[in-house]
Amino acid sequence: MAEKTTNQLQHQDTSTKLFRRKDIEHGADIPAWGMEVYESLKHDLISESAPFPCVFGVEGFKKDLLCYTFTEDPTNEQDLMQLRDALVAYTQMFRELGRMTSFVSFFKPLDETLSMDEYQNLFWSVLRFLNEHDPEAWPMEIPTNADDPLWEFCFNGEPIFVVCNTPAHELRRSRRSKGFLITFQPRWVFEELHGEKGEKGRALVRQRLAAYDDVELHPSMGVYGNEANREWKQYFITDENESPAKCPFHAMLKDQK
Repeated sequence: MAEKTTNQLQHQDTSTKLFRRKDIEHGADIPAWGMEVYESLKHDLISESAPFPCVFGVEGFKKDLLCYTFTEDPTNEQDLMQLRDALVAYTQMFRELGRMTSFVSFFKPLDETLSMDEYQNLFWSVLRFLNEHDPEAWPMEIPTNADDPLWEFCFNGEPIFVVCNTPAHELRRSRRSKGFLITFQPRWVFEELHGEKGEKGRALVRQRLAAYDDVELHPSMGVYGNEANREWKQYFITDENESPAKCPFHAMLKDQK
């Protein structure tokens, strides 16, 4: 699908607080803390001295194909409902933007940095909230068992790869951010990355990761659908090359029953 230019698409959606780069950089009504976290991400994505590992995210940013929302408090239900509504709006239109799009949710930086475990628990609690308030049923083609190699987080009928960045990350700089940050990438954006094209893309990302991070590539970084791969292990990775024994999201769903 051809990517549409900035001028071909409507930008700011004030009702759902969904923004594009042009909106933010031309005076959109965002929270006072929003510009600081946005500029921090922008600095990382366009740096020439330290190229950011995700080449697709970098290209998407430059072409204004990313969408953003600003969430005050990840523990406040009203704030999370605004995030939920913005994500609903994004999942209804992301195909118009092309294969390099993503949805970024910034959260207001805290006065004190939480521990890695606290951020990890916070991340999974946000996904649980979104699941609880999902307007659509879980897609029939996606397994509900997180131990299945075809499992992926789903929302509004769309399988979505999720990445979390936090201020607690130090060695793994590719996961470090000014504030708590969650990126949602529809599985659809990866559908063309198969065969030789996909291998070249993944090889470039891993090459950049090796130069960018001060820790070795996480052993759980795999390819969707491969028998040994578990997507949830890639969502929140710490500075250590370890993963929880069981999927926290799956465990939360069981606790609700």
